[in-house]
Amino acid sequence: MIRRILHSITLLGLFLELSGQTTAIVGTVADERGEVIIGANVFVKGAYDGTSTDADGSFHFTTDETGPQTLVVSYIGYETREQTLDLRGDTLRLHIKLRLAANELTVVTITAGAFEAGDSKKTTVLNSLDIVTTAGALADVTAAMNTLPGAQRVGETGMLFVRGGAARETRAFIDGMFVQNPFGGSVPNVPARGRFSPFLFKGMMFSTGGYSAEYGQALSSALILHTQDLAPETVTGISLMTVGGGLSHTQRWKRSSLAVSADYSNLAPYMRLVPQNIEWEKAPNGVNGQVIFRHKTSETGLLKFQAQGSRNGFEMQYPDAAQVNLTNHLHLTNDNYFASGSYRELLGDRWSLFLGGGYTWNRDAIAEQFRVNTREQSAQGKATLQYTPSDRLNIKTGGEWIHNRYDQDYTDADGLRFSPRLRENYAAAFTEGEWTLGRKVAARAGLRVERSQLLWQWNAAPRLSFAFKTSENSQVSLAYGQFYQTPENELLRYNTRVNFEKAGHYILNYQYVKDRRIFRVEGYYKSYHQLLKFETDTPWQSGNSGGGYARGVDVFLRDSRSIKNTDFWVSYSYLDTERDYLDFPQRATPVFASRHNASAVVKRWFPGITTSMGLTYSFVSPRPYHDPNTDTFNGGRTRSYHDLSFNASYLTQIGRHFTILHLSVSNVLGLEQEFGYRFSRTPDADGQFSGTVIQPPARQFFFVGMFVSIGKKGTLSVEEILN
Repeated sequence: MIRRILHSITLLGLFLELSGQTTAIVGTVADERGEVIIGANVFVKGAYDGTSTDADGSFHFTTDETGPQTLVVSYIGYETREQTLDLRGDTLRLHIKLRLAANELTVVTITAGAFEAGDSKKTTVLNSLDIVTTAGALADVTAAMNTLPGAQRVGETGMLFVRGGAARETRAFIDGMFVQNPFGGSVPNVPARGRFSPFLFKGMMFSTGGYSAEYGQALSSALILHTQDLAPETVTGISLMTVGGGLSHTQRWKRSSLAVSADYSNLAPYMRLVPQNIEWEKAPNGVNGQVIFRHKTSETGLLKFQAQGSRNGFEMQYPDAAQVNLTNHLHLTNDNYFASGSYRELLGDRWSLFLGGGYTWNRDAIAEQFRVNTREQSAQGKATLQYTPSDRLNIKTGGEWIHNRYDQDYTDADGLRFSPRLRENYAAAFTEGEWTLGRKVAARAGLRVERSQLLWQWNAAPRLSFAFKTSENSQVSLAYGQFYQTPENELLRYNTRVNFEKAGHYILNYQYVKDRRIFRVEGYYKSYHQLLKFETDTPWQSGNSGGGYARGVDVFLRDSRSIKNTDFWVSYSYLDTERDYLDFPQRATPVFASRHNASAVVKRWFPGITTSMGLTYSFVSPRPYHDPNTDTFNGGRTRSYHDLSFNASYLTQIGRHFTILHLSVSNVLGLEQEFGYRFSRTPDADGQFSGTVIQPPARQFFFVGMFVSIGKKGTLSVEEILN
């Protein structure tokens, strides 16, 4: 669970630091009136050294290029600017102004349902540094996304639930490739953690609905992640923490970079000091290794490869299913191996090609009174071709194929075995066009066609988005789409004679952006059809007779200008949802859905003490649960959830090496929190079903770490980054 913290905050040091041996290029990009430009591309021509401007129009990056070089600054709707620089290994500070392109006004883009981070066409909402420095997130992408509207905090899972959708309805994609197992192994009511560091990515898009036809198999949401290009510099990292440690090394050559890292985590010493709500027999522990290789094949071509492997596990006393006031010994081991590669190239001035492939192997071995060994493998390939005949039109078309193998061996307490085997060949093709129609209107239309060999079914999913500029700084967007998803393997192992599940999205969005301030409000309606449903204890008789709806309003405000050295955002979500699916006896609100979710995040940089501090407050209204001692299905309600988390990072040097000392505390106020209740399957002697509360593993979580970057002499302060 903790290994992502180790790697992420080590990379935080690399992100904040600039080498004295390379040229540091920092500055701002604005228009002719002095208004900052967010998301402008800034790069050295003929190299992959560059970045995009942040929410305040600032940029910073390093390059190993030397001598006379050309800096290119571009942004859609503005004339591209080229400036000659003499790179000598020092720091260059630039203030660049772009001129509005002829016959263009302020750019209009599709924003309905999408929170962009790092995409040059959209407004940046969160970046990698935001995720690491958000209190309570502990460098976990999913935890940080839970502070955005549309997401619901479901603390007993650690996963991402969006707009009334279950966790499985949100899918993650890395460089366009579907990620089969984005979370570490766990068991029900013990939260899992994401496998990937936020600093692996240069861009993140959290789509709460209405997403592009390029992506599928997600009824509710898509988390679209794009990895970094060439590493900026050579560096070695050492991490020492209360929960483990790690080593990393990144080597940069002229046209290539190689990064290798390994880490180990063990919560046993920590758990001896902090009271736990779980009776651990062997504390969570894990090892992880990763290799990342990047190679510049030409001036416009880039090859990427990454591979990682991990093992984690724990042993605990787990509530008995028949009588939850009793416990049994449970042992879990998770093994995961993931590899992916991609190649992109520009084909002339108007065409671009992307090729990608990936492989995942995952095993969960759980032993209690029963034994279950689940193995899942997936191999996939994807190709896209993009054509841009003009600045106003972009057309993308492509296809993908996924082969999935699911094998499970289950042995119950009586020795009876159940060994389902599933084999899937999934294929999809898509095409999509995005137009800028006139000066104030943009539209995107797409179609995705999918076929499942396992289900012997196919579907066609149309997508449509539209945006209209209402003023220089505001716009309205609309989105509509049909989305399909293959039922989860845990149900298909009983019966494959079913169809895709289906959802329709309808979204209306208003967004205002000016002077490093963002305001968004979005209303939506989501209709569910063909959900799997079956009578109690008969999953082998499942069919697609289920359905439901989700509707609500999301509000987001971010301001990094009003208070010096301070950045904050506030989000609120209202949700009304009901479903009739699985073994529900009637339409009801699912246990993971809460009506009100709110978050407030504030971060402040104190230059006098070179320290960044942050607070995150989260509120979740009562969630439903089912008490079998009553006649009302899902009629129970939990207490409201409140959490105030704090973190601080102190920047210093040890032996002239850049160092970060980091402290994080969750639930600072020590409040009692509950996520629901579990009840016995069989009644006691009095005919009552006993129940126990579902709580976090511990009331609070404390984290202390030191992260040292070896081989660096010069630094860039957070103050320079934020201003």
